[in-house]
Order: sequence, then structure tokens, then C-alpha cells
Amino acid sequence: MSEDIKKTISELHIYEKKLLKELEANPKATPAQIASNTGMDIKSVMSAAGSLASKDIIEVHKDVEKTYSLTADGLEYAEHGLPERKILDVLAQKREIAMKDLADEAGIDKKETGIALGWLRQKNWAQIDKGVINITDIGKDFADKSGVDERVLDYLKANADGVKLFTDDLMDGFKKLTGRKNILNIKKETSHSFKILPKGEEILRVGFEIKEQATQLTHEQLKDGDWKSLEYRPYDINAEAPVIFAGKKHPLRVIIDEIREIFLNMGFSEDNGHLVESAFWNFDSLFQPQDHAAREMQDTFYLKNPLTCDLPDNALVQLTAETHENGADTGSIGWQYDWSEDIARQSVLRTHTTGISTKHLFEHEPPIKMFSVGRVFRRETFDYKHLPEFHQVEGLVCDEGISYQNLLGTLKEFYKKLGFEVRFRPAYFPYTYLSTETEIYLEEKESWIELGGAGMMRPEVLRPLGIDKPALAFGLGIERLAMIRYDVEDIRMLYKSDIKWLREVPTVNGVEL
Repeated sequence: MSEDIKKTISELHIYEKKLLKELEANPKATPAQIASNTGMDIKSVMSAAGSLASKDIIEVHKDVEKTYSLTADGLEYAEHGLPERKILDVLAQKREIAMKDLADEAGIDKKETGIALGWLRQKNWAQIDKGVINITDIGKDFADKSGVDERVLDYLKANADGVKLFTDDLMDGFKKLTGRKNILNIKKETSHSFKILPKGEEILRVGFEIKEQATQLTHEQLKDGDWKSLEYRPYDINAEAPVIFAGKKHPLRVIIDEIREIFLNMGFSEDNGHLVESAFWNFDSLFQPQDHAAREMQDTFYLKNPLTCDLPDNALVQLTAETHENGADTGSIGWQYDWSEDIARQSVLRTHTTGISTKHLFEHEPPIKMFSVGRVFRRETFDYKHLPEFHQVEGLVCDEGISYQNLLGTLKEFYKKLGFEVRFRPAYFPYTYLSTETEIYLEEKESWIELGGAGMMRPEVLRPLGIDKPALAFGLGIERLAMIRYDVEDIRMLYKSDIKWLREVPTVNGVEL
């Protein structure tokens, strides 16, 4: 006897042993017979069979037998004819029927006319031309004889207890009826049979004793000493345990919390802003001209309720207007157009979180170290890398002596804490100068990928806010970072309720929680 067979026998449950013994005595024994002979219930028999099958000891065969009979509608059609037959009977006499008269002429329910017309065309019994139904040559031929599906209806009517099989000449008609609703009742009867496999035959040759085995002890057995005489079922410490899927944070929330912790550890404070903002804070405060393409309705969500927002301090508004029009005292010539308060009052779903930075600069005195993490909205077309709603991170530092070197140093430290090697290249943004884009290196792809933008705030942004100190700002999209972190090719995966992916995705730096 091999060690494998010996081990398998020792691990067999008493129900599995009983089932095997019954199959040895009667290989064709049904689950009901085994249950009757052993005193087990059917559920226990099938559970034991499934366990034996998983160990390649027996094979379980499942057979499903279907019995077909007519529903109440089916019986009605068998007795009085299918809707298309009723129309054909009228057409055989009149040759044509106006569509508007169809239900009355054929004596069918108006709800059935669409179905009837569909089957008339499918059977090629009639054709429709300019609102008139005309009989075809095939329809004339079938006017006085039954179709194959109608013969099946007659057959089922004659066998009211149900039919399990159809002869070959009725099979085509049966298939047609199964494609129609509310005509056939289908009763399913499932049966199981078992077959002993070679491993099971070897186990039976070796033999085993059917004896109750203890799997747990009671207080009384320990107290009375009965535990000494019990036979214990072996416990396999190597057996696979069920996988437990503990609750955990959504992958996006993990990254958001990680970024928040990095900022807080770097001495930043948090500001959240509002999802609904005025065009003034979202665009104008960032020195973005009012005829800029990003303000078009194709790119921005404008609200009907509220239609407008209040503007801030009048001095700020006037200085912003002058900066747009002629540069005011910033050294710039501005955009050379007539700035409009009405446009600045428009309500928008914020298109970025940078407006939080300008409002924070206006409401707080330097030195300032602020960050924000929030949802933003743009009129994007859904595809594998674009969504109309996503998350953006914003960082802002404002103080005396802040320079472009401080910006690069801050970015290096921030991305280092995220686990990336970074490099910088020149870029253009309407509200910063100098400006740069941050690229991170992905070892698995051996390439650099752009992840965020940054720059020194322009005087045209700072002066209207009353800020006379330099300020640096930077930001990145969280979804882009998540796609890199979790190796996701389609951004939509981050918002799908794909339970398999959510269970398997690592949560913190590749380590599952």
C-alpha cells in the first residue's frame, strides 16, 4: 500500500467511506438509494460525492431531463391557431389587408400584431407594401395545410402530461416554438450517477473500517475521561484553508491617503475648496483670458443652478480686470481685451484644484505651505485614459526668498517619498513662469513618463491677490499615478466594481493588507 493511498484513507470522512462501500456493492446505486441504505440525507450524499470527486476517487455524472408541455397561451394557440395563422386565413380569402384593419380583420389582440407580422415575414407567408399586407405564393400554399410548429402544438396538446423527446420530423417546429415566449413549459429533472475511478478501486482493495471518528471534544468527554477511548480523525495541517477577503481601502483612497501623509509630514496644511466655483477663481484669478479655449462649453461644465456666483473683494476684482486688460503694475501688457464681470460670475464645476491655491493666497498671509486633494471636472470623452471626473493634487509654497531651485527641490523630495526617480523639462502653463513638467522613470518599461506640472506663480497672478513674495506651485493627477502604481491600462478600471481586481490589487507599495 502506497503512502499516498494510506494517507487518503486516513483522511476520508465517514460519509465518504459509506458512499464508497455502497458503490462497491452496487456501482449503479443512485443518490436516493445510497441515502436510504446508509441513513444519510441526500445533501450529505452529494457532499460526500463531491469531496470524493475532488480527490479523483469517483466521477460524478449529472443528467438533466427536460419535459415540455403547453402553457395556457400555448394551449390557446393549439386550439384556435397562432396569430400569423389567423392573418393567413383572412389573406387566403381577401389576398390583402390594410395594416390599420389588421387586428379587427384577423380577430387578434393589437399587442399580438407585431409578433404576428414578424412571423409572417419569417415564414414568408406575406409581405408588406405601403401599409398593405399581401399574401405570397408560399402563403397560398400553406393556407390549407399546417406548418411544422403547428404540428408540434397539436402533438403537445394531445400529450398533456408532457413530452420528453420529439421525432426528427417535429424537431424543426419544436426549435421554432422555443424561440417564442409564453408557449412552452419546461420542467427539468436532474439525476446523478457515480463511477468509481482507479484510485477508488485501489482504496477498496486495501479496505477500510467504517467507524465514527471524533473531530472535536466536549467538556464532558474531557472531564469523564471518555476522550481516551475515542478514535480521532487525522488533522492535515497542510490542507488549504479558505481564502479570506478582508475589507480594505479602495486603491484610489490608498494613494490619496499616502499623498496626504507625505504633504503633512513635509509641513504642509490642507485646504479643500469647493466643487462649484466661480469662473473668477477657476480661470480669471489664474490670469487665464476670458476667450481661452479651455473656457468653452466643450471643455467646461457650466451650471444652471446656481447660474452665477458672487465675486470677491471689489478691489481684487478691479485689479484682476486691469491685469487682464493691460497688465496693471505687473510689468506685463495683459491680454489687451475688455474684461467682463458677467463672465467672471459664471458658475462652473471646477476644472482643476489650482483655484484653491489662488483663493488660499488671497485669504492667508505668507509664509504659506498648502496642499489640496480633490475631484475636478472636465468635459472629456470617455476612453481608456480620459474621464470627465477625476482627482487632482495641488501643492503651494509662498515665502520670502522662494526660488525655482526650491521648487525643484520640493518636487524631488515629494516624488522621492512616492518612490520615483524624477527629472524635469521645460513646459508652458498660463499661470506660471518658469514652468516645468515632472517626469518619472519606470524601470519595467525603461522609459520616462510625464506625471505632473509645476512652476513659479506669475506676477499677473500674485499681484492682484496682494502677494509681493514669490510662490511655487505644482500638481499631478491621482488617476494617472494609480494607473502606473497598479499597472492599469484603462483608467475606467479604477471606477469599475470589478471585485476580483479589487480583491487582488496590492494596497500599499505592492503589499496586500
